Amino acid sequence: VRDDKVVHRSSEQQHYFNTPFQLSLPPSEMASDVLSDQPEAADRYEFNVEDGDVIVLATDGVFDNVPDALLVEQISSIKGCTNDRVKIQQCCNSIAFLARQLSRDENFLSPFAKNARRNGYAEVAGGKEDDVTVLLAAVNLGNNHKNSSR
Repeated sequence: VRDDKVVHRSSEQQHYFNTPFQLSLPPSEMASDVLSDQPEAADRYEFNVEDGDVIVLATDGVFDNVPDALLVEQISSIKGCTNDRVKIQQCCNSIAFLARQLSRDENFLSPFAKNARRNGYAEVAGGKEDDVTVLLAAVNLGNNHKNSSR
């Protein structure tokens, strides 16, 4: 996220709708029955970052439930504070809490529900309960020495 805009996003990696790649080591007797992907199958990206960028790494429990506009809104709370670990942690907590809330909202037209409808599941609405993990990496190239506690 840069200047309140998503400037780069990885592609969703899935075998087919609602079947994401899985890193797993199933027991040998189940190997043919379980989808299991190797780390080498993962996409790799290189992207130039700039001072003030915020990199969001999250599970599908976040991206399936929180639209970009709401993510950007949450991340705007740390604009200019890329060296403030407490504010960054609070933002992570807020995004995780929002994802969990929206995942349980049966009336919310979540990103997952919109994607389901694009894939022929016309009646899908609401969020999708799933694991929620979010990491934020704030880029501070040393040019900006602002400290919100001063």
